[in-house]
Amino acid sequence: MNVPFVSFRVLEKELDAELHGAFERVLGNSWYIEGNEGRQFEEEFAEYCGVKHCIGCGNGLDALFLILKASGIGEGDEVIVPSNTFIATVLAVSRTGARPVLVEPHLLTYNLNADKIEENITDRTKAVMAVHLYGQPADMDAIHAVAAKHHLKVFEDAAQAHGALYKGKRVGGLADAAGFSFYPGKNLGALGDAGCVTTNDDDLAQKVRAMSNYGSDYKYHHIYQGYNTRLDELQAAFLRAKLPILDKVNEDRRKTAGKYLEGIKNKKLILPQVDWNIYTPVWHIFAVRTSERDALASYLEEKGIHTGIHYPIAIHNQQAYQELGIPKGSLPICEEISDTQISLPMYYGMMQEETDYVIKALNDWQ
Repeated sequence: MNVPFVSFRVLEKELDAELHGAFERVLGNSWYIEGNEGRQFEEEFAEYCGVKHCIGCGNGLDALFLILKASGIGEGDEVIVPSNTFIATVLAVSRTGARPVLVEPHLLTYNLNADKIEENITDRTKAVMAVHLYGQPADMDAIHAVAAKHHLKVFEDAAQAHGALYKGKRVGGLADAAGFSFYPGKNLGALGDAGCVTTNDDDLAQKVRAMSNYGSDYKYHHIYQGYNTRLDELQAAFLRAKLPILDKVNEDRRKTAGKYLEGIKNKKLILPQVDWNIYTPVWHIFAVRTSERDALASYLEEKGIHTGIHYPIAIHNQQAYQELGIPKGSLPICEEISDTQISLPMYYGMMQEETDYVIKALNDWQ
C-alpha cells in the first residue's frame, strides 16, 4: 500500500463544483484585486473566528509582519518567540528590525513554555508571539498572565491551527491579533499563497489594512510607507468555497489522530500529549518522536508510508540566524525535538485501511 504524507484528492473531488464555480465567478466579474470576494471572505472568516476584523494579505509571513509593524515594533525592540517553530515566525520579527528572543517549548506539547518567558524579558521586550504549533493551541492564559505583568502585547501565529479551540474559544481571537497562513497544505488552504490578520482592535485593523495596500487608506492617498501584500480575488473565492467545510475537515483529522493515539503502542515512540479539558487541536501535523528517527523514516518509506520532519534544523542552528549568537546546545529542548520529531500521514479523507496500515507498521517496527 502507498500512503502519502498529505493528499488533497478527497477534498478536491468533494468541492469540485464549488472550486470551479469560484474560478468562473472571478473570471466572469473581471475583478481580481480588492473586490467583493476578498471582502466577503474577510467577513466570513472574521465571523468564524469570533473577531471583529479580518484583513487578507499575501501569505502568513506577511500577516505576522504586518501585525508587528502596525503595533509599532521595530529597531531596538525584542519579541519573545518559541525556539521550536517554523522560521516564518522569526523572520516576521527580524523584518521589522526587532530582535527575536527564542524561548524553549514544553517537551510534550512542543508549544511555548510560559514559565520560561519571564527570565527572557528585558527592558526592550515589547511582545510575545505565541505559536499554535501543529494545530494545538498554546497555553494562552499562562502567556497572558506573564505578558500582563510586564505590559507586553500578545500575538498569535495561527498558521497551523485554523479552527482549533482553547477553552472552547477559537484561535484567532485569543490575543491582540493573530496571523494566519492559507498555504495550500493548511487545514484551510488556498490554491496558492494567501494569508490574513484577525483582531478585535479597530485601530490595529485600520493600520494593517492600509499598510498591506501601499500604506493607502483610499486610492492615491498614502498615510504610511506601506507594502504590497493583498489577498487576491481568486484565492479569496477558493477559500470561501472551502471555509464552510473547515469544521468537517478538522473533525475528520481528529478522528484519524484519535486512531493513532489509541492504536500506536510501540514503546519506542513518544506520542503527542493533549489536555482535552483545555485544548481541541486540529492536527495540522501529527508529530511523534523517536531517538531512531532516520531508521524509522527509512523503514516506513520501504513500506510505502511517506513522512515529514517539522523541523530538522532548529532556528538558532540555521545559517540565517547565526547573528543571534546562540551556540548549539543552548536550547536543548528545542534541539531534542528537532533531532527526534517525525510527522505521520495526516489529511482529510484518509481511509481506515490507510490509518490501520500505518499503525500496524509502527507497532511492528523493532
